[in-house]
Amino acid sequence: MASICSPEMPRRAFMTLIAGGFFAPLAAAAQPAGKLWRVGYLGNGNPALSAHTRDAFRQGLRELGWIEEQNVSIEYRWADGHLDRFPALAAELLRTPVDLILVAGRAAVLGAREMTRTLPIVSAITGDPVAAGFAASLARPGGNVTGLAVQFEDLASKQLQILTETVPKTARIVILHHSVPPNRVVLEAAEKAARALGLKGRGLAVRDVSDLAGAFRTAHREQADAMYVLPSPTFNRHRTHLAELAVKHRLPGIYEDDGYVQTGGLMSYGPDFGDFYRRSASYVDRIFKGARPGDLPFEQPTKFELVINLKTAKALGLTIPPSLLQRADQVIE
Repeated sequence: MASICSPEMPRRAFMTLIAGGFFAPLAAAAQPAGKLWRVGYLGNGNPALSAHTRDAFRQGLRELGWIEEQNVSIEYRWADGHLDRFPALAAELLRTPVDLILVAGRAAVLGAREMTRTLPIVSAITGDPVAAGFAASLARPGGNVTGLAVQFEDLASKQLQILTETVPKTARIVILHHSVPPNRVVLEAAEKAARALGLKGRGLAVRDVSDLAGAFRTAHREQADAMYVLPSPTFNRHRTHLAELAVKHRLPGIYEDDGYVQTGGLMSYGPDFGDFYRRSASYVDRIFKGARPGDLPFEQPTKFELVINLKTAKALGLTIPPSLLQRADQVIE
């Protein structure tokens, strides 16, 4: 529920770019028939880290009759976990130019939207777009952003229930979140979900990878029983290191993306991100055929996956309840 430009272009230069008219109309129907449509793919990670979701999106396009370099092309830009790069990368795509920008996550949406309020933006996954301020409603977003969205508060409750089922004596948890930019909507939803379960939640902000070790030392010092890791492209980039620190400090954790579990994390529960990217192709298809993004409802996830790493559980001294193993979609041994 997953993308380089240095040095960053100054804000004034961005405004000049905008004034220069590097935008396409909201409705793709205004474009000439038979053209080669251009998708700007603004990725959170890098080509290797994001291969699964990138390929799922391409598959979705093929299923709808879009053949690369025949009737559609994809222009890639990668943030490599650096959220502050999104506006500059979006500006590059606008100069290409492209007919639509595909993004994932609140920070990417806001970065692209900072550069254009007219070019269609499709988010393969994001939190509540209404709370984030770029949709009037889920059913009728208005503006230039649409796509697929997760109600994070509901997801957080389920994730924490699974975590407490795995570690029954959990009383204190640390909520690890990326602090640049702070996503108060997601953090507050996590804190609320923790309180509802009678847990004492302690938010720990991590600015970059160098802060991770210190965050784990703080969690250990405060005798945290478990860890809840909030979604972040920066964490995705360093997920192997994060998992290693969790084992070193014997801190069981739950994540949203199964990529963490594949690289040593304990468990994950969240939407099938590949399915999200595949489904986002249908938005591209409809917009290229004339639909306005503001008229296309945000869709909700239909498929969630529980993945458990038994090797990591053993290293943490945990026994996973049989009932949880039976519900798991994948168990890594």
